[in-house]
Amino acid sequence: MEILLTVLIGLGLAAACGFRVFVPFLVVSIASASGHLDLAPGFEWIGTTPALIAFTVATALEVAAYYIPWLDNLLDTIATPAAVVAGAIIAASVVQDVSPVLRWTIAVIVGGGVAGTIQVATATVRGGSAVTTGGVANPAVSTGELGGSVVTSVLAVVVPVVAAALVVVLLVVIMRKLRRVRLFRRRAREDEPDG
Repeated sequence: MEILLTVLIGLGLAAACGFRVFVPFLVVSIASASGHLDLAPGFEWIGTTPALIAFTVATALEVAAYYIPWLDNLLDTIATPAAVVAGAIIAASVVQDVSPVLRWTIAVIVGGGVAGTIQVATATVRGGSAVTTGGVANPAVSTGELGGSVVTSVLAVVVPVVAAALVVVLLVVIMRKLRRVRLFRRRAREDEPDG
C-alpha cells in the first residue's frame, strides 16, 4: 500500500510539472525540509537549504517569465521537454521501497508521460489564446496554470489520492478534446472538394 501511495504522490507532482516545471520541486523541497515528506534514496538533496533557495528563485523567474507575452510562447517550446524530464525526476524522488529499475520505469512512463501530456495541453491552450486574443488573455492562462501547479503539488503531498483522481479526470478531458479535434480535422478533409 505504501508503494501505491508514493506512486500517487509522484503522479500528482509530475502532473504539476506539466503546468509549471519548478513549482512542484519547490513544494517537495519545502515538504521535505519541514519533515512532511520522505524522499527516495539519492534525492534527499531536494530538501536541503541550497536546493530550497534555488527552487524558490527558479520558480519566481519561471512564473514571472510566463507573464511576458512573447516570452511565454517561447518558453513553451523549452518547457515541453523540460516538463517531461522534470516529471520523471520528481516522480522518481518520491517513489520508495522499490528497485531502482522499477522506480525509474514508473518515473519515466508515469511521471514523464503525464507531465508531457499536461504540458502539451497547456501549450496548446496558450497558443490558442495567443491567436484568438492576440496574447491579451495569456496572463489569465498563466495564472490558471500557476494555480493548477500549486494546487496539484500541494494536494499530491497532502492528499495524494485526491490529486491522482484530479489528474485522471484532467487526462480524460484532454484525451476527449484531442479525439474531437482529430474527428473535426478528419471531417474537414473529407468535406474538401477534390481538385
